[in-house]
Amino acid sequence: MSKNLKSMMLPELSAVLKDMGQPSFRAKQVYTWLHRGVRSYDEMTNLPKSLRDTLAKDYPICPPEVVRKQESQRDGTIKYLWRLSDGNCVETVLMRYHYGNTVCISTEVGCRMGCAFCASTLGGLVRKLEPFEMLDQVLFTQVDSGLPVSHIVLMGIGEPLDNFDNVMRFLELVNSEDGMNISMRHISLSTCGLVPKIDELAAKKLQLTLSVSLHAPNDAIRDTIMPVNRAYPSEELIEACRRYYDATGRRISFEYAMIDGVNDSTDNAKELLRRLKGLPAHFNLIPLNHVEESPLKPSSREAVSRFQKTLESGGVTATVRRTLGGDIDASCGQLRRKYTKETT
Repeated sequence: MSKNLKSMMLPELSAVLKDMGQPSFRAKQVYTWLHRGVRSYDEMTNLPKSLRDTLAKDYPICPPEVVRKQESQRDGTIKYLWRLSDGNCVETVLMRYHYGNTVCISTEVGCRMGCAFCASTLGGLVRKLEPFEMLDQVLFTQVDSGLPVSHIVLMGIGEPLDNFDNVMRFLELVNSEDGMNISMRHISLSTCGLVPKIDELAAKKLQLTLSVSLHAPNDAIRDTIMPVNRAYPSEELIEACRRYYDATGRRISFEYAMIDGVNDSTDNAKELLRRLKGLPAHFNLIPLNHVEESPLKPSSREAVSRFQKTLESGGVTATVRRTLGGDIDASCGQLRRKYTKETT
């Protein structure tokens, strides 16, 4: 278990404080303070100073520091680059929608999945984030921005299911009635297609939304842009999605980056309809964000519109993701990569 108290559920925190000879009500006090986003035990004014000093020495809070903060002049999107206690950096994005404020968090420092269109993976995987480091992104984004967070998407840097146990603990923490109490139905988790982990997630029967980064209608195309497809081919992935739906009753959301001349033809859309027949699904069509190191280009508006209409005529709901933060490096991994280049 993490030494950080914020990675502990209330019963675990209670056991720690009980071993320290503290009365039972202290645990709830500490837990509540931590989940408000305090940066120091000194802020916990209803705790004895002796206890605050002991906790600070034995269980440092390790809050992240804002390295860069960029706010879009177009839509109010805010992008944060946080420095963690070990000096590594991760990104978080706050997006404003009519239904509330959504925070997109990172789950790893870097990523080892190697998707050709993503800046997050260019430097490989450095390490996995601990539960409190994911929670901190939500808490301190809310504190810094002054905006209440109602929705969370795990679609930032990293592959969430590659950090399975820590991500499951984070979900438990952020869903806790004694903490932020964010409903599972307000949480989306994205995966590039780690089939065994999808099955493991399905067994938990969580009511979150599973977003599968599909990005191609067949193995021939997917192999070229997503190395994970060689380990778990698209047919295995689609079957895992069917099992997930059967286990949870939750419709799958498929992420689909529209790449010019690669995966955006009408025939590609028709092939998707054939392969996904009978699976309740929603397609989120994403205009590709340009990554400096990648030769891939975004599809034209006309191609995206044709693709969307083809899917919808086949009975599949498809929406085009609204581009947010285009003026602030909001594409995943770009700000971290730019900062790393500047400081090395």
